[in-house]
Amino acid sequence: MITSTQNAHVKYIKRLAQRNFRQRERKFIVEGIRFVEEALASNWTADYLLYTAQGTQLERGMMLLEQARGKGIETLEVSESIMRELTDTETPQGVLAVLWQPDYTLGDVVKPGQHPLVVIVDGVQDPGNLGTIIRSSDAAAASGVILLKGTVDLYNPKTLRSTMGSLFHLPVMQAEDVEGVLNYLISLGITLLIGDPADGIPVFGANLQEPVGIVVGNEGAGPRKEIFCHKHQKITILMPGNAESLNVAIATSIILYEATRQRHKIQ
Repeated sequence: MITSTQNAHVKYIKRLAQRNFRQRERKFIVEGIRFVEEALASNWTADYLLYTAQGTQLERGMMLLEQARGKGIETLEVSESIMRELTDTETPQGVLAVLWQPDYTLGDVVKPGQHPLVVIVDGVQDPGNLGTIIRSSDAAAASGVILLKGTVDLYNPKTLRSTMGSLFHLPVMQAEDVEGVLNYLISLGITLLIGDPADGIPVFGANLQEPVGIVVGNEGAGPRKEIFCHKHQKITILMPGNAESLNVAIATSIILYEATRQRHKIQ
């Protein structure tokens, strides 16, 4: 059992709390039985799994440990105090895994010949908003999510928790080359849909059955100006009440639901 904070594995995991280190190592941490279950069930590559005796007392915890060992994943028992040192939650469940970050490309998110529904996230800063957007995209069977440069870290613990495991169900790509992404999508005949509080066509009047990319902008500033230089269509969510605006995650979810309704011919 690992009981020392000076253990090499413990020191390494503590450094993964830093975004720059995560990016350099291409690894990240997931906590909790359900989250680790989702990761292993989705065949994500795990470096190793840490657990406590208490975390594996329940049947699900023990089954998870056996599953990890069956996949050849190194498992290491740690003390309760070490687990508390390494986790971001107030009440750790006694299971933690270090996973490799997948290296998705545009071809993984949108393949030629598909009928894609893509979500493009541009500069969203709140981890909870990003996690909810990914979760809603998963629920709507979106082709994938593209995170443009300047968006909050996908592997932020709060982002991960907000996805509720949906991160493992669809490709989520982080993109540095904004122009390259937009040009690729346009070349495949994808129409960019940009939310506008008042000057767009009503969302239920837009054709969301065709290949579309829903552009989700920064909470305060909206999408960057360069996006408007590409072929796009503005859409508006009608709000007959007194609210001035909607949370960006809620607005995205409404648009995704309308796309689902149209694509599945729901009345």
